[in-house]
Amino acid sequence: METKVLYTGVRLSNMPESYIRPESERPKLSEVEDCEDVPVIDLGRDEREHIVQQIGYACKNYGFFQVTNHGVNTKAVEEMLGIANEFFSLPVEEKLKLYSDDPSRTMRLSTSFNVNKETVHNWRDYLRLHCHPLEKYVPEWPSNPTSFKDIVSNYCKEVRKLGFRLQELIAESLGLQKDHITTALGDQGQHMAVNFYPPCPEPELTYGLPGHTDPNALTILLQDLQVAGLQVLKNGKWLAVKPRPNAFVINIGDQLQALSNGLYKSVWHRAVVNTDKARISVASFLCPSDDAMISAPKELCANGAPAVYRDYTYAEYYKKFWSRNLDQEHCLELFKN
Repeated sequence: METKVLYTGVRLSNMPESYIRPESERPKLSEVEDCEDVPVIDLGRDEREHIVQQIGYACKNYGFFQVTNHGVNTKAVEEMLGIANEFFSLPVEEKLKLYSDDPSRTMRLSTSFNVNKETVHNWRDYLRLHCHPLEKYVPEWPSNPTSFKDIVSNYCKEVRKLGFRLQELIAESLGLQKDHITTALGDQGQHMAVNFYPPCPEPELTYGLPGHTDPNALTILLQDLQVAGLQVLKNGKWLAVKPRPNAFVINIGDQLQALSNGLYKSVWHRAVVNTDKARISVASFLCPSDDAMISAPKELCANGAPAVYRDYTYAEYYKKFWSRNLDQEHCLELFKN
């Protein structure tokens, strides 16, 4: 299989060799159970203190949670999923105009994860966009479909507001000033991965994405309601997270694990595929500015508690993350004191 393998709409009856995982690395789908106790946090409640407590509990014990009544306009969400479907339904010749396997590109359509480095590919195509500042990046976004730029810009603004609100609540749950995290992270970058997982002839042999943590601060995931695929690791077991109507899945990323001095966990998660239906997901990432110094707050190093990780800039971390394979040991391990 060559590098440029985007989904053409033709269903295969057998798995191409380059997508088949060694037996020890396969997803063992029959062993996966549903995550029955996913923390679901209603952000529309009046009792801020209660929301803060729930978020603290979820970040410490799960590394992820779902939010409802989150303030992101329902129409913006529906239009975002609609335009994602429309984009991936374009003829493959049209999509190939946007193809790149260079991770440094700020707008690119690609496949798998890092096709130049990996030995086994992942069963996904994805459109990667930089989203902040919008006026800088929107001009390079796809102009087909014609409403793409408007719909995605609007969605990005709404999600960014939600991300900042969550960062304040997370800071408070750590006993910090509510602006501690947003200040520490600087002028946060915002990226988006619009993921497309085609129907797969043999889902038990491969992944959409293998287990990994997110290198950024916070991930806001919009899932296709019709098709499940997200799984998280809890107590050594992979659990399926079912899509919930009008909800986002919020993942703690590596930078919040470091900023919490290891109290909060950047969750290991993966995407699996199925034989029947394509799946779409839209992951929005809030990232520290490149020069943000990631450092354990002094309040969390009181009473002789050591800083778990050395100070580093986000640029240093991100470079290290992209130079590795996705499913290697946790990148944060390389920054431990």
